[in-house]
Amino acid sequence: MKMRLTMQATEPEAYKAMFGLEKYLSTSKLSAAHKHLIKVRASQLNKCAYCINMHTQEARKDGETEQRLYLLSAWRETSLFTPDEKALLALTEEVTFIGRAGVSDATYQQAAALFDEHYLAQAIMAMVVINAWNRIAISTELPLA
Repeated sequence: MKMRLTMQATEPEAYKAMFGLEKYLSTSKLSAAHKHLIKVRASQLNKCAYCINMHTQEARKDGETEQRLYLLSAWRETSLFTPDEKALLALTEEVTFIGRAGVSDATYQQAAALFDEHYLAQAIMAMVVINAWNRIAISTELPLA
């Protein structure tokens, strides 16, 4: 697979803006585990090999277990994930596939019951940002690093 273009070189200001969002997320109250689960799960759903590769490596470096990473695509069928993680994973799936049916009231309310508004807003921003990165990587055929 040959990379189509290098977004960072072609549109450096756009890339700079995306990194601005990443900088914002790095200062958020989101736990490292929550950020990793959001990034990996959205990347799995979008079938973004580049991001799955990068974010699973980052998650492992931060202490995420191999078992949880292996079972992330089947998170509903295991007890390895906490209720707050399951709420974020459900929301991540609906935000990622927002064009199908939006975000259901049930999924939103489940997350809202577990997190304050600021944490929930930061989580939604993390979901939006990783989906944007997935789209950049997939459309430009960004090769694995």
